[in-house]
Amino acid sequence: MLRWLSLFWIFIKINLLTTSGPASVGLLYKEAVGKLMTESEFVEAVGFSSVLPGSDALQLAMFVGYSAGGVPGALAALLGSILPPTLIMLVVVIIFQRLRGEAWIANFVRGLTPAVAVLMVLVAWRVFNGENNGIALTTLGIGGVSLVALLLNAPPPLVLVGAGLLGVIFFR
Repeated sequence: MLRWLSLFWIFIKINLLTTSGPASVGLLYKEAVGKLMTESEFVEAVGFSSVLPGSDALQLAMFVGYSAGGVPGALAALLGSILPPTLIMLVVVIIFQRLRGEAWIANFVRGLTPAVAVLMVLVAWRVFNGENNGIALTTLGIGGVSLVALLLNAPPPLVLVGAGLLGVIFFR
């Protein structure tokens, strides 16, 4: 029971302290690796959650929760992941519904768009610059092939599977 409450609390904390998937993965890494699972298990969990259809964050939560506490652990982690954003979105929707006629709301949302795009580029840059202290040619190549595939409207899950297979081939 204590482990399940711990899992619930970890995912409540992660979802209250981070605002995006990549940021939450970093915080989850610090919370889970060495305490709930090994680094290789965590990397495996991130890989599997990225390949499967659906929300990466929820799948990662269930994977980590299941590894640490079985089915009840997966449910505790899932509930901890769902509860904060659900409550926050409920409050935001209630506020936006009351203010929906205001012009500044539309302008606020338009102002968010470039910031979100820059945030995504920054996360991508950090991923490419990660462990190697520089962009490895192989990593850049897999990223380039993935970009071309996505620009040609390839399904993102297939692109991720293909990138994973390229990783198996090139990162032996």
